[in-house]
Amino acid sequence: MLAGKIVTIGEILVEIMATTTGNGFLEPQPLVGPFPSGAPAIFIDQVGKLGHPAAIVSAVGDDDFGTLNLERLRRDGVDVSAVAVHAGAATGSAFVRYRPDGGRSFVYNMRDSAAGRIAATPEAEAVLAEAGHLHIMGSGLPVPAVADMILKTLPGLKARGGTVSFDPNIRRETLRDGSKAVFHTVLAATDLFLPSGEELSLFSNETDEDKAVAGVLATGVKEIVLKRGAGGASHFSREGRTDMSGFAVTEIDPTGAGDCFGATFLVARRLGKPVAEALRYANAAGAHTVTVQGPMEGSADFAELDHFMAQAGSP
Repeated sequence: MLAGKIVTIGEILVEIMATTTGNGFLEPQPLVGPFPSGAPAIFIDQVGKLGHPAAIVSAVGDDDFGTLNLERLRRDGVDVSAVAVHAGAATGSAFVRYRPDGGRSFVYNMRDSAAGRIAATPEAEAVLAEAGHLHIMGSGLPVPAVADMILKTLPGLKARGGTVSFDPNIRRETLRDGSKAVFHTVLAATDLFLPSGEELSLFSNETDEDKAVAGVLATGVKEIVLKRGAGGASHFSREGRTDMSGFAVTEIDPTGAGDCFGATFLVARRLGKPVAEALRYANAAGAHTVTVQGPMEGSADFAELDHFMAQAGSP
């Protein structure tokens, strides 16, 4: 295992889900939850679950939702010393309801939540100074305090031999606004790029997949893993391409699948596993996640993933 913790920066929240299908929340709904959530939190929880040193820089309120998240992260081995607890603030939340077409409607309570108070505290600076790897979520880059911490951390991290992964997790409109330069600065420092769908073309201005891959690799990125959901994933590097099909499962809740996939691939590679094996574990982690309701409820360690793959058979 490479030295140093895997560290990420970003939002922590809870999800509360409607138990009926329909469009939005314009009438009373039976609900289930709260579930610990937030893309960076889901990612780092899976890293900790796999036994790799892990930490997150974030903020929660001094309420039950914050406590719920912190207890889950601690239980799964994540260092939460850089998660600030703000007295009187509310932990972020998202209410989720599935539409009949399989899509989801959300009501977010994030703008004025504790997640908006993420800052470079002394605890955050200490955790970032000891990081061996920084995982960057595109959803956090438009937040000035998050982007500032990332940009200040990257030079020192790279100078001491640290590495960077980047999950863009963005829409085209996001890349067109004032944060575009930040996204490209991050990409230039990235070792492992983890796009989904059209995100690959956003950074190369190419709609053809092969040309888009070549364009991103030309920036200096060492590995690209293109997440294809139920279709599996493809790995690209200067040495070539590896494709791995996904596992057939009954989907209950897709939230967090991509984050668990990325965390598992990263940890597997840092443990020295070859690309094909890392992809298979990552596909298993994503598939396992969607079979359980709740973003973190389907996280799994290597033993659980081995059991899942033995039961599911070869993808």
